[in-house]
Amino acid sequence: MKKNNKIKPYLTPNEVAELLMVAPVTVRMWANKGILNAETTPGGHRRFMRHEVIRFASEHGINLPQVDEDILRIMIVDDEEKLVSYLVELFTSKLNNIAIETANDGFQAGKKVQAFNPHIVLLDIMMPGLNGIEVCRQLKADPQTSSIRVIAMTGYYSHQNVTSILDAGAEKCLAKPLDASELLSVIDIRNRQSSFK
Repeated sequence: MKKNNKIKPYLTPNEVAELLMVAPVTVRMWANKGILNAETTPGGHRRFMRHEVIRFASEHGINLPQVDEDILRIMIVDDEEKLVSYLVELFTSKLNNIAIETANDGFQAGKKVQAFNPHIVLLDIMMPGLNGIEVCRQLKADPQTSSIRVIAMTGYYSHQNVTSILDAGAEKCLAKPLDASELLSVIDIRNRQSSFK
């Protein structure tokens, strides 16, 4: 766990305070209230996962240029909470230097995408309200978000659904239940790291 060339996945309360430009006591207060999630080490020290700090900053409109560099930002948009939790766990355990944001529906995704500025959106096709096909169309129609990679996923894997989401601009459509190795292969992190900005 010593420093190597990779960004460490967690931050101390003082590091979080410095990034968010607040006093360490404010960070502790947020952690006590559950506003900013913290892990506790066996020695009783608080540590904040980097993706959690980025999520918090994104939700509160705080720009973190120091944190954003060299970090792959993935947004998961799905109304199935269990699947979202599984994907967060999968990505944080398998990938380094990532930040994750989640949204439960298309409307929430639209609000969060501007602040979070993801590299990749994992997008469920069938959601209540604004469906994934329409979300994808909107992302691809806006010059500010058109370069975001959209990887669709659906429990209703049919020729029509796949054709519709690919026509809307998604690069791939995966069937649920998702195959973890296929998903990681599609994201293809190692070959794309040079393109992160």
